[in-house]
Amino acid sequence: MKRCIFYLSILSLTTFLASCQKEEEQPTPSPTLEVRTTHNLPADASTPYTGKFTLYSLKDKAIIANADSATNKWDIGFRGTTLIINGGTMRTGQGGAYIHTGLFEELREIPATQIFRTDESATLLAIPTGSNNGWYNYNPANNWISPLAGKVLVIRTGEGKFAKVEILSYYQDSPTAPSPTAQARYYSFRYVYQPDGSRTF
Repeated sequence: MKRCIFYLSILSLTTFLASCQKEEEQPTPSPTLEVRTTHNLPADASTPYTGKFTLYSLKDKAIIANADSATNKWDIGFRGTTLIINGGTMRTGQGGAYIHTGLFEELREIPATQIFRTDESATLLAIPTGSNNGWYNYNPANNWISPLAGKVLVIRTGEGKFAKVEILSYYQDSPTAPSPTAQARYYSFRYVYQPDGSRTF
């Protein structure tokens, strides 16, 4: 009888320890990533133009001073329709970018084999300039800049993290139709920033 009780005790203890181990091994669920929206970011919108880029941190959701341009504090810069990334031979950050064709919501993971371009010169940029070359279309009939549908900017940040960005408007307060009074060089965009360094959104 004592031997049976001994074996039952050992069995119970083993079952208990196995149960605890299974509980400890359960992966922690990933936090839901926030879709952030930035409105009316000025991109050298003053007159006369300064020629300076507005530097922006996706992590901090904040404009970074031009005095910090030689740091990895910023990720993407805006000046007119030109976008720069904090990486490449021209920059000090770890940044890069590519343009994904598809819906913003459906981009859930960056392929491991995906190549990120970097800014190598004033004309050879990670995000190409010009109508239908990068993120926008220019309509000369009404002098209107509009974001290309189904184009998502995938950014490797100055610190080497990842984000996906969709440009929503190039005009102040995001008018839905061309207007001769619309103030240009004001970006509105939404994005998801992945803080853990992984390629998943």
